[in-house]
Amino acid sequence: MRVSIHLLGGFAVSVDDRVVPAAEWRRDCAAALVKLLALRPGHRAHREQIMETFWPDTDPDAAGASLRKAVHFARRALGSHDLIDVSNDIVALAADVELAIDTESFEIATKAALRGGDSKAFAHAADLYGGRLLPDDLFIEWLDAPRAQLQQRYSDLLRAGGLWQRLIALDPADEQAQCALMQAALDAGNRVEAIRQFNQLRDNLHAELGVGPSAATIALYEKALALSGPETVNPSERIRTSLAWGLVHLQSGEFDKASEIARQTRDLALGADLPREVGEASALLGIASMMQAQWPQLFRSEFIEWVRAKPAFVQHVFDGHLCLSEFCLCSAKGHAEVAGLAQELLAVAEEAESNAGRGLACLLLGEASLFSGELDRAEQFLTEAERLLLAADAVAGRVLAIERLAEIALERGQKWRASRLIQRGLADAERSWLSPHLIMRMQALAVRAASTPKMVAEEILAGDRLLTPGACQPCSMALRTASAIALAEAGELEQVDRRLNDAERIAGMWQGGPWAAALWEARGVQRRAQDKEVRALAAFEEAASRYEELGRPRDQARCLARMGNHG
Repeated sequence: MRVSIHLLGGFAVSVDDRVVPAAEWRRDCAAALVKLLALRPGHRAHREQIMETFWPDTDPDAAGASLRKAVHFARRALGSHDLIDVSNDIVALAADVELAIDTESFEIATKAALRGGDSKAFAHAADLYGGRLLPDDLFIEWLDAPRAQLQQRYSDLLRAGGLWQRLIALDPADEQAQCALMQAALDAGNRVEAIRQFNQLRDNLHAELGVGPSAATIALYEKALALSGPETVNPSERIRTSLAWGLVHLQSGEFDKASEIARQTRDLALGADLPREVGEASALLGIASMMQAQWPQLFRSEFIEWVRAKPAFVQHVFDGHLCLSEFCLCSAKGHAEVAGLAQELLAVAEEAESNAGRGLACLLLGEASLFSGELDRAEQFLTEAERLLLAADAVAGRVLAIERLAEIALERGQKWRASRLIQRGLADAERSWLSPHLIMRMQALAVRAASTPKMVAEEILAGDRLLTPGACQPCSMALRTASAIALAEAGELEQVDRRLNDAERIAGMWQGGPWAAALWEARGVQRRAQDKEVRALAAFEEAASRYEELGRPRDQARCLARMGNHG
């Protein structure tokens, strides 16, 4: 008998030539037991270790019963009693048969390649890495260490073997790999390829606003531009260079210099008719002003200037400020300040007959009304915002309007309507350079709008795939808390704590706003699912209090209702 187990890139088991159908693993405890034993040295573990890993908060008798069930269902899925052996409190996997596990094959090949240094050996070992360890179990805490070790091992292998393209596939923002490929292209006299590599790195780093290439990478890019002489460099290439240097100054804390470069770059982009670059330069300018606590004043002056004097590019300038306006709407001061500003700007936009300006002002007013609990008023503003922003082809703003309309539908219990809006928003989000942010936010609503346990699980899994290393952390907060609440309500508690710990870490980096309140609410749901009612009530009370401070009555009422729903 031969048993093959695949853990890299997904979970699959075959016994001789029979692939165990996925349906046979419908008992999560059975699959988890096989995964754990496959990763353990010698493929065996003491029953106490297994119980502590899977059921740490369960009394020993109950944990023992759960382990016996896991063994039973694992044996049944594998089709043989002998493939899970229990003897002297030791649980062993396939002790007396030929056992092939892809993680072990990868480790053996990697060690051989690192010892020998042969390029074919490096490539062979890399081929054996089928993907991240058990990617559908990202929030299972006991898998964190082996997953990180295997991924680091793979990264070290690729770096040692100079397999730069594969390293970029693993981490698109790896500058060493991108620079190595740029240098190789320059050595071959291939200016176009070097520029392409720089743009790929730049786009990947821009998944999170305010992050750009290093000075050394920009210098390589400038070398590539100089290969054919300055007369052949097109405006977009000059503008990308300028934006990259602006980000270097921003990251160095030279905010005035970054602002100066942003303004100069935006003028160049405007003259070259490059709308995305106009938006990116505006984002750079906005981030620099945010760092100096001057964003509201800047936004007001920007809005008035562009609505009145440069209407053709208004929507692209506003795209650059959208994330910042969202941040201010959710700031510790709440939304009243932004609502007052938006009311003033709406009058300016109406006077200038600017669809983009009116649309953005209506969007902000709709969001402020939503947060204030005025659903009908919010819906009116947001519906008008979507119409105006569609006419102005302001994609990012329109997607945000659709997102908020979907939130209103969920508040009213209309999951079917929310789902339709979410699908529309996701389709439109793909057209925006802000798509990583917009899609993340929409996916949080998709989790909340899912109407069956199976759909909830699918949407959570789709959301987990968005949580890559470069993902925007503030935009991920709603997704993390929505997933944690849905899992807790479904009784899937083993994944909840890790998700909320990650969310708390992020919330600590971005002080103020609704995130702390949302975390208290999620903790309350978790504590209730754990039958810790006193702690649940305390968490809901804290969440309600924080929402009250922010002026969010509907959120406050929801948490108070949760307090009344116990027992």
